[in-house]
Amino acid sequence: YLYGKAWEGVGYVRDIVDGEVELEMRQDGAGLHVPEAVSDDYVVEYIWKSTSFDRMQNALKTFAIDDTSVTGYIYHRLLGHPVEEQRIANAKVPEMNEEFKVPGLPRLNESQLEAVAAVLERPMSLIQGPPGTGKTVTSATLVYHLTKQGMGQVLVTAPSNVAVDQLTEKIAATGLRVVRLASKTREATSSSVDHLCLHVMTPLAAGDEHAKLQRLKDEIGELSERDQRKYRSLRARTEREILQAADVICCTCVGAGDPRLKNFRFRQVLIDEATQAVEAEALIPISLGAKQIVLVGDHCQLGPVVMCKAAAKAGLTQSMFERLVLIGIRPIRLQVQYRMHPSLSEFPSNMFYEGSLQNGITEADRKLLSMPSFKGKEDFPWPVPNKPMFFYSITGMEEISASGTSYLNRTEASYVEKIVTHLLRIGVTPQQIGVITPYDGQKKYTSEYMRRSGSLAAALYESIEVASVDAFQGREKDFILVSCVRSSESQGIGFLSDPRRLNVALTRARLGLILLGNPRVLSKNPLWAALLLHFKELDGLVEGPLNNLQPSYMTFARPRRNPAGDSRYAFTALARGAWDG
Repeated sequence: YLYGKAWEGVGYVRDIVDGEVELEMRQDGAGLHVPEAVSDDYVVEYIWKSTSFDRMQNALKTFAIDDTSVTGYIYHRLLGHPVEEQRIANAKVPEMNEEFKVPGLPRLNESQLEAVAAVLERPMSLIQGPPGTGKTVTSATLVYHLTKQGMGQVLVTAPSNVAVDQLTEKIAATGLRVVRLASKTREATSSSVDHLCLHVMTPLAAGDEHAKLQRLKDEIGELSERDQRKYRSLRARTEREILQAADVICCTCVGAGDPRLKNFRFRQVLIDEATQAVEAEALIPISLGAKQIVLVGDHCQLGPVVMCKAAAKAGLTQSMFERLVLIGIRPIRLQVQYRMHPSLSEFPSNMFYEGSLQNGITEADRKLLSMPSFKGKEDFPWPVPNKPMFFYSITGMEEISASGTSYLNRTEASYVEKIVTHLLRIGVTPQQIGVITPYDGQKKYTSEYMRRSGSLAAALYESIEVASVDAFQGREKDFILVSCVRSSESQGIGFLSDPRRLNVALTRARLGLILLGNPRVLSKNPLWAALLLHFKELDGLVEGPLNNLQPSYMTFARPRRNPAGDSRYAFTALARGAWDG
């Protein structure tokens, strides 16, 4: 209570230093100032923040009733209505020569160039970027050429801050004027693009009066009502001027609903990682006046994360990108991968991308001993020397974890430790190794087992990332180990049955890939049976001690059909069915 009245305010956490939490109040209570002198006898409660959902709902309403939110063509295409395909009149498409080269970025390959050229002429495009195909560089090049079309500022978004920061950095390398708009709650978080962030640029451009008020605010914590109004007015004006001067504005999809962009209209919108955004989330940037939209993603990898089972079952896990593919809009696919050793890309290419992936790197480019940073003198003992991959047949039992909600497999964890130790001994660093497992119970047990039982320093094992498939999406490591865990003939294989999860797990490694699991159990699933057959035909299905691996003669049924379907459309439907199951 303050002056006999109940005081309540709404704010957000600005920073946490040495256990002290700094709050900034965004709304005064009962018309009274924040009671800074009160140091005890008060309660701070965490409240649910509805901003994301409010902005999604607002975008849906705007899209439905505001004729200026998008063009009629985009409106009907997004809703799946029959409409004749259009081309953008007077689109400025560079010739396939030096004109296409963008300052600060590498030259694109043929499939990337064709994708950019095709997009510039279309009001709506989907670009599918399989693993390692240079999606970010292609997107940055495309944004550069979009700014030359004379349609005003380009809005670039993605569902996650990490993806936005990566693309912001690439676009800025071209010399364009780029502004990164971050949410208020993220202003205290540093990133590689801090110098491009609106909240960092504003104080530098606002002038002496703003700087004086900022110092006063920092020193005493609160300004007088008059000074506060002046401070906010100066800040808002400066922010508006910076945003208006930008060629490109980058933010998350939800960030596109920020009040600071309320009076802006963006005719060209690019959404990166579009397959990880729920549909209403993607509508937020699109409904700001779009005449040309580009969705970049890969519906053959993981979709949006939806925690509510009812919402997932109702279809919220299907992204706009995936839905548009299902109704017949064919994506432009990037076709040259630069991540994986050619042997590692073969199965994912054939199973998930109709064999269309080409290798932009050679076996020599992905040989451990040829890596400039590698100081060791011997390679890992791969069963087939020129194919750095194998499936380790392990028949350990699966168990319910201590939490009662997950699984673990102690035998697999012990073999993971043996392989990791061998990699470390030959000179591979912990940062080059990643362990993927679909279960939290196995993640915790494996990390603890390596730290406790490994023969090398515990700190080495602690530096190795053990995480879920979801955590590794969009990332890579030189060496990936996949612990499958499930080993009960009567229980099924759970998460492992999702083709998209398998695709992501198989495509994170650059130099070497090792899977550990029970082939007899896994082969009951058609997709896993196809993978196991692939390893067997390459003499890569092995068993026995690590220093004496031998071919496994375990038999399992040959899959009767292409388990991922005959086309990307069938694959997408299968992926969704696996998720629903």
